[in-house]
Amino acid sequence: MEAEGLGWLLVPLHQLVSWGASGAIVFGGVVPYIPQYRDIRRTQNADGFSTHVCLVLLVANILRILFWFGRHFESPLLWQSIIMILTMLLMLKLCTEVRVANELNIKRRSFAAADSKDEELKVPPKRSYLDFDLHHFWHWSSFADYVQCVLAFTGVAGYITYLSIDSAVFVETLGFLAVLTEAMLGVPQLYRNYCHRSTEGMRL
Repeated sequence: MEAEGLGWLLVPLHQLVSWGASGAIVFGGVVPYIPQYRDIRRTQNADGFSTHVCLVLLVANILRILFWFGRHFESPLLWQSIIMILTMLLMLKLCTEVRVANELNIKRRSFAAADSKDEELKVPPKRSYLDFDLHHFWHWSSFADYVQCVLAFTGVAGYITYLSIDSAVFVETLGFLAVLTEAMLGVPQLYRNYCHRSTEGMRL
């Protein structure tokens, strides 16, 4: 009798817990990048953050979304991928703007220090996605180039997925690649820290 009386309370409580857990899954992945975003915006310095982390997460989550078309999984995980993609694009936009502005400021300071009337201020060369220069891959001067690259990858991967969606082997391989790529998340930041011999600018 007492259990039946508490039923009206347990049902909405269970629903509330379920919503909370879903919200934590959807937004929990992006929370660590909020302090990093604010720190870069405050200091106007993105040297401590590797934008290749964004590349890894973009590829992993795009592949995960494509995997969903072959084998549906929980909706919160799908929304988590969408939110993560948007977050990484925001991070890329900020990092690109800060880096380009800093490169221009360095050129201006060098020009002022030279104090030469004959010397002209040279704007840093623009690096574009359409240059197809592997040396400057994922180190472009415009946020639009990153968007074009992401759209191109999504289009190619989506078309291949569309053609092979009926193959169970392909779908499982797609899911495996998504998980494997995300598992390599720490490698770009670790490599950058090793090259700089410093973790300055990286939020823990």
